[in-house]
Order: sequence, then structure tokens, then C-alpha cells
Amino acid sequence: MWRRDFLSALAAWTAMPRSLLEVHASFPGAGSAGELYALILGSAQDGGYPQVGCYTERCERGRALRAAGQGRYVSSLALVEPGAERFYLVDASPDITRQIDLISEPGFRRRAAARRPFDGIFLTHAHIGHYLGLAVLGNEGMGMAETPVYCTEAMAGFLAAHAPWSLLVDQGRIVPTPLTLDRWHRIDEHLEVQLWKVPHRDEFADTVAFVFRGPEASLLFLPDINAWALWDRDPAEAVASVDVALLDASFWSLDEIPGRTLEDAPHPIVTDTMDRLQGVVDRREARIVLTHLNNSNPALDEGGPQQAEVFRRGFEIAREGMRFEL
Repeated sequence: MWRRDFLSALAAWTAMPRSLLEVHASFPGAGSAGELYALILGSAQDGGYPQVGCYTERCERGRALRAAGQGRYVSSLALVEPGAERFYLVDASPDITRQIDLISEPGFRRRAAARRPFDGIFLTHAHIGHYLGLAVLGNEGMGMAETPVYCTEAMAGFLAAHAPWSLLVDQGRIVPTPLTLDRWHRIDEHLEVQLWKVPHRDEFADTVAFVFRGPEASLLFLPDINAWALWDRDPAEAVASVDVALLDASFWSLDEIPGRTLEDAPHPIVTDTMDRLQGVVDRREARIVLTHLNNSNPALDEGGPQQAEVFRRGFEIAREGMRFEL
């Protein structure tokens, strides 16, 4: 009954005039100004690096790096406002336990101890690398206090209607909060967000990219898309409209997934992405940072020819701990 009522009320969330600042009012420094920055918590495709059951030379290097404390985690982002002690999570990955240790602000540790680590969680879509981390925020893990989850209406409905996510909703751990597409939503006095629909495999819900805008700069987070040619936006114009763009770079070429096609694993090829967006980089209209790398992607090889090609062309490769001022 509760979930049916919830689903029927989803549309009303978008139009509610109440200020989201109410969510932050009980925390120290909530009304104070402070820097805003994005922090990369993960740069690998959903299956991780190394990926389960993968014992190639590349995956073994990934294991060695992780053992040395330099490993890669599944694609994710944190938005941090130190002065206000506000923290947001962008996609909740299976690596969340280790990832959030990268948030070094003392206020975050205090918030986590009080079971209120985040002022909000943003979810791009319902594939395993992007929302499974919610599970450890429930009773068996953190037991997180009520936290808004910003997403599309379809994603909010999916969370509310399907276990185990519906249990988190019923217990008040997460509050699915749908936001309409293609308009700015003010999250707090320093942060705004816009949702852009992108074509992807939408078995359970839909898929979006987030554009985050702070006082000084903007950032596009687009970890998954089937193909640039299928998007209803011009990729170069979209990327040039922001200061930093974190983009899907799952595969370097089809050679790395023998026996499979892009129809089986639809993502842009890195070389095609760079070809399409080279002008944006050359004109310095935006920083383009490649993320969501599959375990088979040779761009993961430190010092390898593919990395050298990316850097030579003026693109960047996401790395855990990278920080972008907003």
C-alpha cells in the first residue's frame, strides 16, 4: 500500500516548492559558504578492475595496484563542500566501502559516524556499478539516516517497487527524489544540477547524465552511453558547454572483446570519442576526462601507448583522487 501511494505521488516531488536546504539544516556549518569541488572516487567499468574471474596480465596489475593502495574502483564521484560540511555521492558503486575513504575531509568522518554521511545521492541509472552500493547503507551496513536520492522518475519508481531497494525506502534510509530533465535544480546555495537523457540499455529504468554547476565552474558526468550518434544532442556542443566532462571510455576498440559486438556491449570506442571531440580539446573549450574504463581497456596500462595517445591528443584519463574545483 505504501509503495503504491509512493509511486502515485512521484510526480508531485518535482513540483514541490519546499527548499532542499531543510535537509542540511541540522548539521554544523550548514549555512556557511565553502569551496565546492568534485572528487573522483572511481574510474572503472561496473565489473571493476580487476574484474571478477579475470586473471589476464592487465587484471593482475590491477590487483597489485590495489594491494599497494593505488587501485581503481568502479566509476563514482563525490561532491564536497568543506566549509559547509556538505557531501554528495554520484553513483553508489559496489566499491563504496573503500571509495568513500578517499573523502579526507574531517567533517565527512563525523557525518559518517552519525549515520548521515551524505546530503544527497545522485544516480545515473540502474546498472550494477551505479546503484548496488546502496545496499550497504541499510541495516546490514551503515544504517544510514534518511537521505534524498536524486534521479529520474523511472529510477525512483524502480527503487520504490523492487526489493531490496524498496526496503531502504520503507525504512526511511533513502528518499527517492525525482528531478525533471533539462532544467536546473538548486540543491543548495552553491550547487545546481541538470539531468540530460542519454541512450543506453534501459532494462529497469532510464539513463541520464548529470551536469553539476557550482559558483565557478560546471562538470558533466556521463559514464554510460550507447553511441554518440544515437544521442539527441550534438556531443561537441554538449561538452563545450561545460568546463569539465567525464565521459564513457569503456572500450578502446572492438579487438578487446572478441566474439562480441557493440550491440552486445554498447559503448563508444575511445578513438571515436576523441575524433569527435578533438576540436573541443584543441580550442580548450573544456577538459575532457575519460572514465568508466573496462578491465580489458589498454588505456589502463600506465605508461602504455594508448595512454600516451590520449595524453598526446590533449585528453585525460580519470584517476581516483582527481579533484575539479566547481
